[in-house]
Amino acid sequence: MDQKAAIDKAIALISDESGIPDTVKQDLLATLTPVASPLQWDPWIYRMVVGFLGLTVLSTVIGGMVITATSGSNVSEGIIALGSAAVGALAGLLAPSPKGNQ
Repeated sequence: MDQKAAIDKAIALISDESGIPDTVKQDLLATLTPVASPLQWDPWIYRMVVGFLGLTVLSTVIGGMVITATSGSNVSEGIIALGSAAVGALAGLLAPSPKGNQ
């Protein structure tokens, strides 16, 4: 059983248990609910996503240039859309969060 499943099971057991006083139950649930997901504590997931998106952007740009240079034809709209989506995703990941600016 993974960590998330174990925490979800513990939350369900605590919620369903009638023998626990409400104040204790609320404290336990408040402690267990915000447990960090791997996206928050594992830096390699973030690095891999940024790396793959960056690789997608580079390969799209280089591939588009190669296609244009070798065949003289225009780059497919699908390839342009793929590169644009990867650039947008990178911008969303790398832009600072507005939460702390309030």
